[in-house]
Amino acid sequence: MLGVTKLLCETITTERGAACKGHGHGVSPRLLQFSEVKRPIVVWNITKRCNLRCIHCYSDSLNQDYQGELMTEEAKHVVDDLAGFGVPVIIFSGGDPLLRNDIFEIANYAGSKGIRCALSTNGVLIDKATAKAIKDANFAYVGVSIDGIGEFNDRFRGMIGAYNMALEGIRNSRDAGVRTGLRLTLNKRTLPQLSAIFDLAEVENIPRVYISHLVYSGRGNKIKKDDLSHEETRKALDFIFEKAIEFHKKGLDKDVLTGNNDADGVYLYLKVKREDDAKAEKIYKLLRMRGGNSSGTAIGCIDNIGNVHADQFWSHYSFGNVKEKPFSQIWTDTKDPVMCGLKNKKESVTGRCGHCSYLDICGGNYRVRAEAVYGNVWAEDPACYLTDDEIGIYENSKCRIQNAKF
Repeated sequence: MLGVTKLLCETITTERGAACKGHGHGVSPRLLQFSEVKRPIVVWNITKRCNLRCIHCYSDSLNQDYQGELMTEEAKHVVDDLAGFGVPVIIFSGGDPLLRNDIFEIANYAGSKGIRCALSTNGVLIDKATAKAIKDANFAYVGVSIDGIGEFNDRFRGMIGAYNMALEGIRNSRDAGVRTGLRLTLNKRTLPQLSAIFDLAEVENIPRVYISHLVYSGRGNKIKKDDLSHEETRKALDFIFEKAIEFHKKGLDKDVLTGNNDADGVYLYLKVKREDDAKAEKIYKLLRMRGGNSSGTAIGCIDNIGNVHADQFWSHYSFGNVKEKPFSQIWTDTKDPVMCGLKNKKESVTGRCGHCSYLDICGGNYRVRAEAVYGNVWAEDPACYLTDDEIGIYENSKCRIQNAKF
């Protein structure tokens, strides 16, 4: 994810970014993306069961039991390995992780091993007692997915009353002393809700707003036709950047972030460069530290039955199972050609991504979208909204032609 507020409002400097050394232990979770030596943040879909039926669900979850999910002791063995490997953060997700009776036991155990824990949830189950349990389990953060206001959210997420329950869950978490945040996934249906989501964050004193681009995975693949056009995406990003600056100028302590399209970092850099070269250069250095898309490198996923994926959107491709082999060994084994390619994406990606002048700060963007549209995991990301001129395609091609003559 891209820390828009950190970059645009200069709440992190290149000096602070450069100081983020090591595997992530001891580094503020808000600075992990700039850590010099990366161990993966692990999204752990601890259960696939969910009480909602969201139109864009990447895991295609239903409200049913799923066979083969890791038992409590199996989960603790996984935690032991993750801790030994230096994993700094586990994001417990799903499905909805609050549907597991042992979620707090597992999170407490992970915390005792020095791993920070975050909770990704639809929020409808967070009553006051659950909020206290989240706090007592030492969750550092709770992210609640809301894709619009009122009835719109209820229709989009498949439950009447889901919005009011989720909002109450956010309030309960906030009042219990847990850092909370809103998450919205951009698409043609949710775009008109974007402004209201930022208003909600301000009115309800919610300190974090995370705006995700649509990834074509699970039920999200079925609605890829609803993805924003490139022009719509640019306008949405302009608005998001403006809101981050507005919050900062008002003195509001809010983090605005975007995710799942690393063209955002390039777009932000180019936008700033037109007005402030010195500030743009600082941003560029931080973006290089971040490295862009980190699927298969600085982020990974364990699903509900123990399969290991490059990230939470790769359910169709597994590198191994933690019931049979530790995550640490699976993650460092580059005999799998996809794992090898993800760890060497600059040599792997093709098309516009392969020729892009900003590959070092974008990282080749999302391979899942490329595969969904072109049937080739290494093809260009169709959701890149930058023009050929902006990413230097013409200049790179001219240089290759000139070099070929000699």
